[in-house]
Amino acid sequence: MTLSPRRVDELLAAHGIEPRRGLGQNFVADPNTVRRIARLAAVGADDRVVEIGPGLGSLTLALAETGARVLAVEADDRLVPVLTDVLAAAGVAPQVRVVAGDALTVDWASLLEGTGWVLAANLPYNVAATVVLHLLDEVPAIARMLVMVQREVGERLAATPGSGAWGIPSVKLGYHAVARVVASVPRSVFVPRPRVDSVLVEVRRRNTPATDAPPEPMFSLVRTAFAQRRKMLRRSLGEVVGPEVFAAAGIDPTRRPEELDLPEWGRLTTAWLEGGGSIESPGRAPDDGGGGR
Repeated sequence: MTLSPRRVDELLAAHGIEPRRGLGQNFVADPNTVRRIARLAAVGADDRVVEIGPGLGSLTLALAETGARVLAVEADDRLVPVLTDVLAAAGVAPQVRVVAGDALTVDWASLLEGTGWVLAANLPYNVAATVVLHLLDEVPAIARMLVMVQREVGERLAATPGSGAWGIPSVKLGYHAVARVVASVPRSVFVPRPRVDSVLVEVRRRNTPATDAPPEPMFSLVRTAFAQRRKMLRRSLGEVVGPEVFAAAGIDPTRRPEELDLPEWGRLTTAWLEGGGSIESPGRAPDDGGGGR
C-alpha cells in the first residue's frame, strides 16, 4: 500500500511537480523504510499520530496501515490534492485528516484534542530542528516523536553534555525531553536523492522539565554563551555574569559552555536571577535551531 520509487516519479510527473529544495523536499520512496518508521514509532490501532510534511503520502500510508488515525499537515499547496487522491485510492482517507498549513504557524490547539499524540514524520531538512523545538515548547499534546532528519541535526538534537555536538538545540530539547538516535537511513530511499545522510531520532517528553529554572532566562544565557562556544564561561558570559554568580551556582568559570549539563545551566540561571540578572541582559545571539554551531 506504500509508494515505490517508480510510483513517486509517476505522481510527480503526472502533476507537473518539481521538488523544491527551498522547502527541503526529499520524498521517501521505499516501502521498507516507511514501515520501519511506523514500527519504531510504536503506533497502532486507535493511536493518534501527527505527520508533518507528508508529501505524496508514502509514510502516511504506512502509518494508516497500523490502524492509527493520522493528522497530516502539509505546507506545500501543490501536494495537498495529490496526497488526498493517493489516500482515497488506497482506501484510507477516512483515517487521515489532511490540513494545509505551516507547522510553525498552524493553530495546534484547535487541531489536537487531548494529550498523548505521537509525531511521526520525515521532516523537511531546512526546518527540522526548528519544528521539533517549537513543538516541544508550544504543543504539550505531543508526548513523543519519531522523526527523520539530517544526520548532523539528529546528532545535535540527541547530543549529551561534553560532546562537540552539545549546543543550543541540545539544551533546548533536553529541557523538555530525552532524545536518542535509533537508526540510520540511506540516501537511496529518497526522491530526489539528498546530498546528506539521515537518521531517525526518538524524542520522549519529560513529565517535568529537567530543571526548575525558568526557561527563557536560561535559554538567553545559553544563547549568549554558545555564541562564543570555544571560550571559557568567564569570557563568553563575563559581561553579564559576575564571579559571585558562578560561585553561588558552584560553577567553575573556566569551563566551556558545552561542558555544562542541564542541572548546571539551571543552577547558573537561578543564581544569576537571584543576583539581579534579567532576560534582557545577555546579548541576543542567533538561535542554533537549524543545527549550525
